[in-house]
Amino acid sequence: MGKLLYHDLETGTKGYLGIELGSTRIKAILIDETYHVIASGSYQWESSFENGIWTYSMEEAEAGLKAAVRDLTENLREDVQVCCMGLSGMMHGYLAFDRDWRLLVPFRTWQNTVTRQAAEELTECLQFNIPQRLSIAHLLQAVLNGEEHLPALSHMTTLAGYFHYLLTGVNAVCVDEASGMFPIAADGEDYDSEMIEKTERLLRSKGYTANLKELLPRIMHAGCFAGTLSEAGSRLLDGLIPSGVPFAPATGDGGTGMVATNSVAPRTGNVSAGTSIFADIVLEKPLKKLYPEIDIVTTPTGLPVAEIHGNNCTNDMNMYVRMFSQLLELFGTEVSENELFTKLYESSLDGDGDCDGVCVVNYLAGECITHIDDGRPFVIRRPESKLTLPNFIKSHLYGLFATMRIGLDLIEEEDVRIDSLMGHGGVFKTKGVGQRYLAAAFRAAVTCMEHAGDGGPYGMALLCAFTVQQERDETLEHFLDEKVFRGRESSTIHPKEEDVKGFNAFMEQYYKCIRLEAAIQAADI
Repeated sequence: MGKLLYHDLETGTKGYLGIELGSTRIKAILIDETYHVIASGSYQWESSFENGIWTYSMEEAEAGLKAAVRDLTENLREDVQVCCMGLSGMMHGYLAFDRDWRLLVPFRTWQNTVTRQAAEELTECLQFNIPQRLSIAHLLQAVLNGEEHLPALSHMTTLAGYFHYLLTGVNAVCVDEASGMFPIAADGEDYDSEMIEKTERLLRSKGYTANLKELLPRIMHAGCFAGTLSEAGSRLLDGLIPSGVPFAPATGDGGTGMVATNSVAPRTGNVSAGTSIFADIVLEKPLKKLYPEIDIVTTPTGLPVAEIHGNNCTNDMNMYVRMFSQLLELFGTEVSENELFTKLYESSLDGDGDCDGVCVVNYLAGECITHIDDGRPFVIRRPESKLTLPNFIKSHLYGLFATMRIGLDLIEEEDVRIDSLMGHGGVFKTKGVGQRYLAAAFRAAVTCMEHAGDGGPYGMALLCAFTVQQERDETLEHFLDEKVFRGRESSTIHPKEEDVKGFNAFMEQYYKCIRLEAAIQAADI
């Protein structure tokens, strides 16, 4: 077992460490100077639904962070000098602290759809889409609710931003992460000052006085140094990493996904599919119209991005897979989770093009794009439908991309062009399956790289490498194009006519099922 060091080695490997606090895993990835993964570690966790709020425990987050780093070190074959490290995490949500950084209320994650009134008021006030998961929507909703913690509120940040502060003492996040808290100015440099003033006036009209620039973390950009691992930070990590290691700015999982797929230039896009799902499309120019269903965020360098975000992706399917695993256990058969997912995904290729009327709506949580506040997952079929395993699994996989398709349809009039669409995240680990269905859903060629399943933590490690290795005036786009991804192994799948036809037929039924979802919610079933 090797060690993570921070001092010059006469011989040996230098590396860059990316850690992501994701929705199902806290994962650490260490890459070498050729940008290949040399070790990884992870910790499984999941959100809990407590008092009507989806949340994660900060105590478990800290324990999981240590566990992921410890797991990585146990997989090291040699000592490695960590030249730079950085944290990524789930974007959006509400983490509120007092002046001494004591947590005031449980973490309210991106999954929550409890801020509709605030989001609508802010969107009207700013004439800029403020989705329910944006941090500022959570703050205004807390004001509207008259919550008791507000007089003590001194800091708002993100999951990655909070642990970056704990490890370095620096209260700052990368611009893409900040765009999940509050809108960014057109030049991509800082929060939009005009919108800050309008929001402060709105808050005052509700009886709450705030200096938002003091509440929000400072903004930094990709390539900047954002502090070093402090002595206290090293102790928090059980001494697994020595103090002094430089940090890249804390980055959102949207930004690290863009980097991991080389999708940071205009007319590039990527789809990240895991517990949640989102498509990020880097824009050539701002959208002409306001779309309440489409978020505007940024790349890690501040370029505008149209984000189609779905709260629900694999969570519902994961539960079915666990049930299938329990069934196998009844017969004394043990199959690894990876093997079970692979076999099930591959079985879907034998399903009917339109799943023969079997339709899955995977809404465990609400969904802003379809205006559903509370999730009720269900499976429905016609009496004559063939309820086979391939059709059942295929319908689940189609359902992962269905809400994204609805969002993409909304901006068809905007002439948004995508030269390349990349897929990454757990859905794409089984080669040629999720990738094929995404191509059908978006009616576009989809490329997956060799590390498609690594996603965010790999992107964070690349941002750490860029922080140290960038040449004078080198752009992130050039760094990724010329140094990281040139010559990398990848596979591209073009949409097949029969797949597109089948997915479109599935969508006709899916739209009807969304109306049913709304009726189920209204009936409080």
